[in-house]
Amino acid sequence: MKLSIFGTGYVGLVTGTCFAEMGNDVLCVDVDADKIAQLQAGEVPIFEPGLEAMVRSNSALNQLSFTTDIAQGVSHGEIIFIAVGTPSDEDGSADLKYVLSVAKSIGEHMQHEKVIVDKSTVPVGTADQVQHTIAQTLKARGVNLPFHVVSNPEFLKEGAAIADFMKPDRIVIGASSEHGARVMDQLYAPFNRNHDKVVHMDVRSAELTKYAANVMLATRISLMNELANLADRLDADIEAVRRGIGMDPRIGYHFIYAGTGYGGSCFPKDVKALIHTAAQVGYEAKIVRGVEAVNAAQKRVLFDKLSNHFNHKLEGRTFAMWGLAFKPNTDDMRDAPSQTLIELLTAAGAEVKAYDPEARDEARRLFEDKAAVTVCENRNDTLVDADGLIVVTEWNEFRSPDFAAIRETLNTPAIFDGRNLYDPDHMRQLGFAYYAIGRGDQAVEVS
Repeated sequence: MKLSIFGTGYVGLVTGTCFAEMGNDVLCVDVDADKIAQLQAGEVPIFEPGLEAMVRSNSALNQLSFTTDIAQGVSHGEIIFIAVGTPSDEDGSADLKYVLSVAKSIGEHMQHEKVIVDKSTVPVGTADQVQHTIAQTLKARGVNLPFHVVSNPEFLKEGAAIADFMKPDRIVIGASSEHGARVMDQLYAPFNRNHDKVVHMDVRSAELTKYAANVMLATRISLMNELANLADRLDADIEAVRRGIGMDPRIGYHFIYAGTGYGGSCFPKDVKALIHTAAQVGYEAKIVRGVEAVNAAQKRVLFDKLSNHFNHKLEGRTFAMWGLAFKPNTDDMRDAPSQTLIELLTAAGAEVKAYDPEARDEARRLFEDKAAVTVCENRNDTLVDADGLIVVTEWNEFRSPDFAAIRETLNTPAIFDGRNLYDPDHMRQLGFAYYAIGRGDQAVEVS
């Protein structure tokens, strides 16, 4: 099938590449000429395991190509995916200007029947706006062409997006026409062979399903963080609690790890958008508001532990930071807890020496104007002349380091573990002042 993907960000590029992998003829369209040139050269501007190799192999087979030509993009695809960004506006709503701009371009250039798929995460009612925009643009041209708008939300985890797309647990299709539903069934047939994973529903329900999924997961994270903060005050261990509740099949183990709060491109934006959507229809989403408030507070919990440890005297001190991306296996630092921590530390007069396996370039871009932030090429360099180690992202290479070398190198043997990677008793036996999330903290006097 001939597909056009408008937008070569995370969702668009993964979607286009995976459809090409199944033999479809995919053209990815973007207005960013530099990004398109990079992709045409086989270079992927984001880090996602396995993606670059798949882009190169499918480009070599002429199953995947890239262009800035909007008219060509509209002409090429019998199915057109809209996968552009929907950033948060100042009021928390999803900004749909890029989505509706693509819709207008489709109306300006289409010459025959099309299926238009909203792949971006968009508020309920967006498909109606896309439908209206295309219809009005066609009317202005004086033509009457059939088209079908479908909602097909993505459920990709950064760091595991290829596997999520190639072996989905569900395929949600919201269609208002039989033709649109039938075409989408045909497109997804290769991903749906073992058992039926397709869930058909109306368009608005499909749009809400995406927000509901992300807010549900964000809620689990914030609830676990709230329980962890309570555990700290009750001298309980949240890791023991996690195992105790995770064994309940009604709860399970997914998304119940306490930490420094959620970040990334989805959860923060989607939580805000659902709060705004609820307000628009006169409903106060109290739980969702609570999820956002808990997460905002959680991003400074580790800083407060560190500040208390040093008697609130951080000026002139230096701290090693391991992990900058909001989660492992990505270079995405959008709304990452590391950003909040760095801002708090530098505002208090401290310096930060940070390392991340993949997000170093992004960190240098974000903090290029902050002289107090140094991005190191390896984790050991961060420890030199540092007064403590802060662990923010649970990359595998941080799970079992040489603790004797860490203790010998640090000016102060203190570890602030935002991901509960280490055993508190073991850390204290090794002579560390060890602070985690919800595991009880060891008070140490520091002059």
